[in-house]
Amino acid sequence: MDVIIKPLITEKMTAQSEKMNRYGFMVNRNANKLQIRKAVEELYGVKVDTVNTMRYGGKLKSRYTKTGFVQGKTNAYKKAIVTLADGEVIDFYSNI
Repeated sequence: MDVIIKPLITEKMTAQSEKMNRYGFMVNRNANKLQIRKAVEELYGVKVDTVNTMRYGGKLKSRYTKTGFVQGKTNAYKKAIVTLADGEVIDFYSNI
């Protein structure tokens, strides 16, 4: 099972990483906090202090186009906010 899908790199998460040493990840919807902690520690080689998770349901979206009324739904996903121990840092931009 692939636990971590991708890191969240937004303005809000960048500010939290600088101030509170927190990093955000999109994770598998079936992953629990222990699996997320283990995956982050193995992938980035850091010590994780806490893990907070949030589940987002898909939203219904609709719009009117030339061809008619189009309805759809956005994907549901799970987000994890990982707080690292003091002195630990994850550098997402090191291999660019």
